[in-house]
Amino acid sequence: MNKNLELTQTDYKSAIPLKVSLRSNNGNGAGHDNGARLDLAFLAREESLKLVQRVFLSRGVDRPQVVMFAGVDQGNGCSRTCIGIAETLAHNVSGSVCLIDANMRTPSLPRYLSVTNHRGLTHALLEEGPVRSFTKEIRPGSLWLLSSGSSCSDSSSLLKSARLGARLGELRSEFDYVLIDVPPLNQYADAIGLGQLTDGVVLILEANSTRRESAKKVTESLRASNVPILGAVLNKRTYPIPQTFYQRL
Repeated sequence: MNKNLELTQTDYKSAIPLKVSLRSNNGNGAGHDNGARLDLAFLAREESLKLVQRVFLSRGVDRPQVVMFAGVDQGNGCSRTCIGIAETLAHNVSGSVCLIDANMRTPSLPRYLSVTNHRGLTHALLEEGPVRSFTKEIRPGSLWLLSSGSSCSDSSSLLKSARLGARLGELRSEFDYVLIDVPPLNQYADAIGLGQLTDGVVLILEANSTRRESAKKVTESLRASNVPILGAVLNKRTYPIPQTFYQRL
């Protein structure tokens, strides 16, 4: 068995192949490639919906409201995954969804969503005013973004401050769901403390890239800090895995 697959089977309760990056090698031309891309886009939407149902909608009164999305390593596709899940959630529930870009070192959500990074999380932590006034409406009435805001030389301290806990409390009151994109866990410790203020974390692993040792280390750190692991996404999968494999997790 592939080393990465062994990791997901033994260490996580759920592993969901969200962004499948299959490539056509038969040289049949652009038409075939376009069709493959459409099939993969449909598959990505279906897998996003599965994750939304498992993590957010199938737990009854104990459903998580504030969830952190964290890649094990840099480049695992965490930000795009977080956006995809937020958009799927906003499309399929009647409540409001807020995305937070807590990756203050290398923020990316504003770029992906084609909005500015002006006035965001750093401002909300340093200034007064209703937390909603620092957000940007992405989809009218359903999806908002709290970008990271202006760069700050002491971002780690901000993410460990009591002010962050207070602001997250406000966000719980203002929005039905809050999804937080954070720096890679294997490089920075910022997300561990932030995770303790959430209802749990969804880990993002990259097929053929994330090492078992790295993911195991991250998992142990989260569990030692009492941060619940709600699930894992096996991202950029490029090989078929029988559906029965996932049903056994």
